[in-house]
Amino acid sequence: MKKITTLLALFIVTICFGQIPAGYYNSATGSGYALKTQLKTRITTGHNDQGYAELWNLYTQTAFRDNYYENNGSLLDMYSENPTGNDAYEYTTTNSQCGSYSGEGDCYNREHLVPQSYFDNFQVNPMKNDPFHVVPSDGKVNGDRGNLPFGVVSAFTYESTNGSKRGPNTVNAYSSYSGTVFEPINAFKGDIARAFFYFATRYEDSMDDFYSAANGATCQAKNMFNGTTTQVFSDNFILLLIKWHNEDPVSPKEIAQNNAIYLYQGNRNPFIDNPNYVCQIWAAQCATVNALSNESFASLDNVSVYPNPSNENKINIQSSVEIKDIQLFSINGQLIKEVKNPEFNDNFYTLDNLPKGFYFLRLSSENQSTTKKVIIN
Repeated sequence: MKKITTLLALFIVTICFGQIPAGYYNSATGSGYALKTQLKTRITTGHNDQGYAELWNLYTQTAFRDNYYENNGSLLDMYSENPTGNDAYEYTTTNSQCGSYSGEGDCYNREHLVPQSYFDNFQVNPMKNDPFHVVPSDGKVNGDRGNLPFGVVSAFTYESTNGSKRGPNTVNAYSSYSGTVFEPINAFKGDIARAFFYFATRYEDSMDDFYSAANGATCQAKNMFNGTTTQVFSDNFILLLIKWHNEDPVSPKEIAQNNAIYLYQGNRNPFIDNPNYVCQIWAAQCATVNALSNESFASLDNVSVYPNPSNENKINIQSSVEIKDIQLFSINGQLIKEVKNPEFNDNFYTLDNLPKGFYFLRLSSENQSTTKKVIIN
């Protein structure tokens, strides 16, 4: 699990370089659910719904293209992107918008991370059109996810080409729910958790109405919620969302999309701008996650990156955990350098030939990742 200090460091970097308007969160001074209400007021003010059709144009913007993995400008789809290898297929033109499909790679559409059937019996706009939870997705995988809640699959009955799975939920200390769930790959679990935290905050006043109107037989994702406007999420899922939020920290992709959506519709996702808001609001649940967390999830917190700042156009990385992928991003989210399966010598690796600048360094192991700021003078 990510330590608060790591999250705070990333927040400071985001504040400085994430294009947050000065004073944007000045009214968010409370704690607990009062803070959530303050954030709801902040991100509702200025929100200008652009409609459903306009999402197609938004997805053509640079922030929604792959500048992080293959770095080829294709559509970045969390259900098909393979962060550690070649993608099975890619979408490069708007000609691939769905339409009908028969298999993966046929077309892409607009995936509601919070299924539309959860809220469309009550009201549709603006949540139907909100890109903070409506994301580009392969049509076939979107259909295979359906209206299922997210979770951790114990034994998959379906798997997409990038490893997203469907099957019964794992029953453990984090959840007693045993129904069918959909599990994204680790690289995007935090992204999805922060989309849900945004939805619970932006549409706070309607959370009880959504829950009452939703049909649990046709929208199984209703199990993720509890019908309140305060906690919002059920005990089965709030701990899991916090766990995902902590283990998969805010990425350059999310920062770039947050800025693009702000220009597009006039509001922001506060949980991308300040990840600490999660535990300031759901403090008791965060304390439970802290108590349950396995030491293995904290291991990447101990990675050392030095010298930082560096005057030598290089940095050293020291890690006792096997690093599978090293990625260096500019503050604009552009992938500058990537090393897959780097060969460490006595737990040390040197990343050299680095141009001067401010960067995000993303280090990924088998089941976790961490992002650090790096300055090359």
